[in-house]
Amino acid sequence: MSIQASENRGQWGSKFGFIMAAAGSAVGLGNIWRFPYITGQNGGGAFVFVYILCVLLVGLPLLYNETALGRLTGKNTVGAFKDTGANKFWQITAGFLALSVSFFVLTYYGVIAGWTIGYIISEFTDFIKDFETFRSNALYVIPFFALFMVITVYIVQAGVSGGIEKASKILMPVLFILIVLVIFRSITLPGAMEGVKYYLTPDFAKINGNTILAALGQAFFSLSIGWGIMITYGSYLPKSNNIISSGLWVGSMDTLVALLGGLMIFPAVFAFGKDPAGGTTLVFQVLPEIFNSMPTGGNIVGALFFLLLCIAALTSSISMIEVPASYLIDEKKWSRKKASWIIGILAFLIGIPSALSGGASSFFTNISLNFFGTTKTGFLDIMDALFGTLFIVIVCLMTALYVGWVLKPQKVSEEIGLGSPFYHKKLVFGLSPSQMWIFFIKFICPIVILLVLLATVGVIEADV
Repeated sequence: MSIQASENRGQWGSKFGFIMAAAGSAVGLGNIWRFPYITGQNGGGAFVFVYILCVLLVGLPLLYNETALGRLTGKNTVGAFKDTGANKFWQITAGFLALSVSFFVLTYYGVIAGWTIGYIISEFTDFIKDFETFRSNALYVIPFFALFMVITVYIVQAGVSGGIEKASKILMPVLFILIVLVIFRSITLPGAMEGVKYYLTPDFAKINGNTILAALGQAFFSLSIGWGIMITYGSYLPKSNNIISSGLWVGSMDTLVALLGGLMIFPAVFAFGKDPAGGTTLVFQVLPEIFNSMPTGGNIVGALFFLLLCIAALTSSISMIEVPASYLIDEKKWSRKKASWIIGILAFLIGIPSALSGGASSFFTNISLNFFGTTKTGFLDIMDALFGTLFIVIVCLMTALYVGWVLKPQKVSEEIGLGSPFYHKKLVFGLSPSQMWIFFIKFICPIVILLVLLATVGVIEADV
């Protein structure tokens, strides 16, 4: 069916625009903030190796799956399941859970994005003397969080295609250039090569079920799969656009930036004697020291970096609001403006505990969760462990099972192959890409995800 070109929904203006918007959704804090600390907590180079395998063998097939499901139906993440005949079980465990992932990740993602606004200002005013003091001050973090959410909602309620497409075409390449600049500065610091060695040398003895789960979760987090984002963005994609080449561009750009993000952080971590497993705050502890160490212009480079990091976060947060907003627009017939503002306000209110978990509130700072054998402390880190890792993996499993075994994958496979003649030609071992994709979505993806989830059953227990 054709995508509705309505005032509330719209379409991408071009293939390049879709790639930049989808890459903007994928390339954000997940690459530069989250990837380095997840890597540091899971063995450095060993995690990078597992992560790349997860992207190639599981991430890309699921990326194609979600994008094609969205374009096939022209609906939001819940409507896509409903319109293909899914019963309530699949609508809830795949559609509504994906919507919940986008919404609840937004509630703490916006807090971290708000920190970037504070650092932009601090590069010129130097009002942030110490990160821990900064994030424990509610008078700072909550207003910056609120400002970021207002900007996000304002863009979404006005329509995302024109503004986000145009901005992404400029901002993503500039962000890439600045990352390369910071990498150059980082690897020239005394002692930096130990960080490069730690990052790029895999220790396979450290690979276990937790490593694989973390790698899967990071791949899904970074590629925007398991959130309903690619289903929603796919619903705006014209039939003339090639899903295969677009997906390859999005996956390649996203993975490259994630890998460069680690190369930017770890040399500096070792150069400044920081803990490579330092957690969610790593980028805010290390990068300011890099900028301060520059002989001249460090504050300008720092301000530009945090500005573009904020904008990268913004392109991701827009997609997170768009998922529940598109549901309310399609299913409940709300106006885009009403849906966007209500979701944004609710996300801000629910995100306040995350904003207070940096030290402003003893309760939200000290609350802990035993998560797969490791203890997560602080409301923000708990939300990231649950919604930023576990539930994303569950959504990906349910979506793969639905398409592979309930809907039947041939219909979605045909959608993937539109405009790609080679997709049905036999290329490897007498198999066509379409046959390989069907095999992966029916067997490889569900089995890999299910084995990792089964290995961790019964190890979650909460305590305060």
